Order: sequence, then C-alpha cells, then structure tokens
Amino acid sequence: MSKIIALVNQKGGVGKTTSTVNLSVYLAREGKKVLLVDLDPQGNASSGLGVNVSLLDKGGLYEAMISGAHPSQAILHGPEGYPDILPASPDLAGAGVELIHLENREYRLYDVLRQLRDSYEYIIIDSPPSLGLLTVNGLVASDEIIIPVQAEYYALEGLSQLLETIALVRENLQPDLLIMGALLTMYDKRNRLSRQVVKEVQDHFPGPVFRSIIPRSVRLAEAPSFGKSILDFDAFSKGARSYKALAREVMDAVEKDTSVQK
Repeated sequence: MSKIIALVNQKGGVGKTTSTVNLSVYLAREGKKVLLVDLDPQGNASSGLGVNVSLLDKGGLYEAMISGAHPSQAILHGPEGYPDILPASPDLAGAGVELIHLENREYRLYDVLRQLRDSYEYIIIDSPPSLGLLTVNGLVASDEIIIPVQAEYYALEGLSQLLETIALVRENLQPDLLIMGALLTMYDKRNRLSRQVVKEVQDHFPGPVFRSIIPRSVRLAEAPSFGKSILDFDAFSKGARSYKALAREVMDAVEKDTSVQK
C-alpha cells in the first residue's frame, strides 16, 4: 500500500519545496519507488530536479485535474535511484480558478493520484504557498501531512489557520487525514532565538514533531539553481545528512504505522 504525503504551509519561504525535493530523492535512493507531484504553479520542485517547466507542453497535471486526462502520460521518469516527477506546467496557475466551477472540485487530485498510487510506494506532493483550492486538493488527496516550520520568531503564528483548514478537511472531505509531523527548517544552532523556537514548537505544536531538524545552509539554498538535490550537490553537507535522517524517520513512521492523529 502506497503512502501519499503532502508538504503544506501557506507561508512561503519555509523550506517546503526544498524539503519536498530532498525527501523524495532520499526516499528514492533508499530503493523506494517515489513520485514527486508538483502542485505549485511556480514549478519550483520540478525545476529543482532539472525540469525546464517553460518547455513543458500544455497539459500534464493541469489536464489530468481539469479534463480527466490520464496522468501517466505526463509523468517524467527519473533514472534508477531518483523519483519520477508529475511536473507543474505554467497553465496550472489557472486551475485554481477553473476548479471553482467543476463538480467534485476538491477531489480532482484525489482522483488523479488514485490512478497512480499502485505504481508507487511514496507519492510526495509539493503544495502551493496558499490555502486555495489547489492546496485543498492536495490535502484531500493525501494520507498524511508534513508541515515545514521555519525556526524563526512567530514560527507558530499563521499555523492556526492551516490547522483549522486541516480540521475542516477532516470533518467534511477526508476524515482519515493525519498530521505526520511538523518539520523544523532553517535552524541556526548559533542563534539563541532559533533554539528557543525549536523548544517552543516541540512543546506547543498540537501534533508530532520530527526529530530531524533542517539547518540553515548555503549549500541547500544553492542546489536548486543547479537543478540538483542536496544529495547530488553536496552529499556530505549538514543539510544532506539532515534530509537523509528525515527520510529514514518518514520510512520508520510509515512502516511501523506510528503516526498519531492529534
């Protein structure tokens, strides 16, 4: 049985796409069959793995969600040890508006991924930095959610709206949706405030918190500009070691079914 996991935070700049890309790559490198779904119209997860989204034909995930086209034709197959990608194309930006008028609009991605999930052990979704219909589709389609939280002042502010949205999705659309955990990102151990934020999130986040903490890292920031994951860009960096640990933690949670709904 595959696991569909969305990385979600309506706040931009929290390391969501970086985490999606690197978690997907490390899971694939562990021998798992992985599909990365780029639900963000900006296409940063796709370009972060070397896909030139401006050259993609119209269709892909957009066509599958809006017109019901089979998504398998849009998948870009990675080499061994890498995830496959269902990339975002620029026309996905209009999907949020077009979905409003469609029947079962919140279940469009759910229907797309149910055609694919038997082919993968993990489907990892990079959600847009908003709480619009595309993100709601990502939540409804998922089994579990990872919430990246930047280790900065007001880290927990703004999460209340996301948690309310998750609660509404559970209540009305996807009752089995779980929070796998909050993922602390952009952590600077030299900064006292960062250390305080980590403790605050660990003490007050209403759900599990991953032990793996992603550091603030120039190498992590540079890797996407080369179309590479941190594993390919600098496998011995602190960021690489952190994402390797996160992938192991995610696999352990899934395989032992230790995620707890809170």
